[in-house]
Amino acid sequence: MEDDSKNGYSPELEEDVVSEVGDDIDEPSMYKVLLHNDDYTTMEFVVEILMTIFNKSPEDAIRIMLNVHHKGIGICGVYTYEVSETKVNAVHALGRQYGFPLKCTMEKE
Repeated sequence: MEDDSKNGYSPELEEDVVSEVGDDIDEPSMYKVLLHNDDYTTMEFVVEILMTIFNKSPEDAIRIMLNVHHKGIGICGVYTYEVSETKVNAVHALGRQYGFPLKCTMEKE
């Protein structure tokens, strides 16, 4: 087996480089995805949206839907910008498809 020190490889040097690169990486900003109450969208549709788009269990979907219903707004989840934007667009697309004016927004955490 060849001696790595002869070809310039040093495990200590690699550790230093990896450590320096890791220090410069910032966590991405996170965004809350919010559902807003309206007088037209059915509770059943909201529960279905929460289960399909946000992968919520039936119990969690009902809890969030009731929060939206009673408080006017509910948090569906917290995601990166791109994921949040995709989920908001999916909610609006399904709402339009089924004739519901369901409003979904995202807010920086």
